[in-house]
Amino acid sequence: MPVYSQNEWWGDTWDASEYGSEYDFSKPFFKQFHELITRTPWPALFNLNATNSEYCNYTTDNKNCYLVFGGDYNENCSYSSFNMHSRDSLDMYFVEKVELCYQLTNSADCYRVAFSQYATNCSESLFLFACVNCVNCIGCINLKNKQYCILNQQYSKEEYERKLRELNLGNYADLKKFEEQFLELKKRVPTKYGSVNVAENSTGNDIMNVKNCINCFETYSAENCKNLFLAGWNLKDAQSTDHTGHGAELVYDSLGIFGGCSRIRHSYFCSGSYELWYSALCKASNNLFGCFGLRHKSFCILNKQYTEKEYNELVPKIIEHMKSLPYSGADDCTYTFGDYFPPELSPFCYNESVAQEYYPLTKEDVLTLGYRWKDREASEKNATLSSADIPADIKNTDDSILAHVIACEHAGSCPEQCTLAFKIVPQELEFYRKTNLPPPRFCPNCRHYQRMKRRNPIKLWKRSCNCSGATSHNNVYTNTVAHSHGSEACQIEFETTYAPERPEIVYCEPCYQSEIS
Repeated sequence: MPVYSQNEWWGDTWDASEYGSEYDFSKPFFKQFHELITRTPWPALFNLNATNSEYCNYTTDNKNCYLVFGGDYNENCSYSSFNMHSRDSLDMYFVEKVELCYQLTNSADCYRVAFSQYATNCSESLFLFACVNCVNCIGCINLKNKQYCILNQQYSKEEYERKLRELNLGNYADLKKFEEQFLELKKRVPTKYGSVNVAENSTGNDIMNVKNCINCFETYSAENCKNLFLAGWNLKDAQSTDHTGHGAELVYDSLGIFGGCSRIRHSYFCSGSYELWYSALCKASNNLFGCFGLRHKSFCILNKQYTEKEYNELVPKIIEHMKSLPYSGADDCTYTFGDYFPPELSPFCYNESVAQEYYPLTKEDVLTLGYRWKDREASEKNATLSSADIPADIKNTDDSILAHVIACEHAGSCPEQCTLAFKIVPQELEFYRKTNLPPPRFCPNCRHYQRMKRRNPIKLWKRSCNCSGATSHNNVYTNTVAHSHGSEACQIEFETTYAPERPEIVYCEPCYQSEIS
């Protein structure tokens, strides 16, 4: 398909309706839609109001940012996704209002925190999990309002500073060694069944301020929804959709629907519109069926303009036609009215999309399913420094590293879009020095996939609380206080993203809260 620069695509020098066509009842609908989207211009990026942040996508109002995806209102941030209102930070996923942070996921209001998950209002800390209001803590889990703790043990300020020097976490080998201790601790203390807060009659994970939301993930401020991912912000009455919200309602089987949309079905990347069927990249429009790239339009089919009467007469005929002449997909599936677009209509291969991040597959599996796979492009740069030759300690890393092309430690052996080689830029090196963190050994893509692996899957299992009275079910953890169920095993059941075979000790909300320090 033709691709326009952002300024050109949003400008008024062209009109997507010029690419419209009459509906052809001799062809399946999805074939006609595919023809439309391959002749109509696409925008190169969605990167609005960017300042010195040319290499970002699905973002707005970023300054001095590089390779930020889905993150808005940031400054001096790189290699991150869904980071909001953050500064001077690298390698993040779904964070809000953080500064000088590194390798942080699902966290908010943090300062100088690294390698942590579910950290809230914490500072000067590393390797935290589910901690709130903690300062100068390392390798801690489930702590609240604590200071000078290491692996959940309390120290005096002097003892803590001495231990911190001994740990020498600016050294890569020592950092990895401590990380193993932290991961072992996670197996020996209770974990809450899910990140579920202010959730009435709702199930899922990473949900907050929701009501009647079932099987929802990364969902905030939503009501009457089902099967959502990364959605909310005053979303109502939606089902089977993701990247959707900001006042949208009545959305079904769609992707990227924002800006007060209503009654949207089987569509993607639309805003300020209503009554859309099978449409994409449309803005401030209504009553569209099978349209692409339209703005301020009404009563169009395949980008062709109709009167309201003609539109209302033709749409039911098209729906019946979709049922009587379905589309045969490359994946050996049949697509009819009510189904989403076939995978081959996407301009991206499976492993180029976020599908590979959340549901990773091998090339063989992808091709067997009838999807497309993109092989790695040949690198134009040969590595001049192996990852093994990077100085072990940030204190011994001088500016000469900036001149090198560094070989990723994975060397392309992973299914993680490995770029084989990468560079460290001056601002990045200054960040590692300021935070006393060793330079990375992996390329940004591999680092991103490693962050994603630390998150639980987008799937729920029915389980019972692992509290057996005075101890956990496996006798690894001894409760610190008596629980409401006494010496008997807790009978509370829940749905959780922790699979039954996983090693974590998973507690229900009441048992978990009883054990929080």
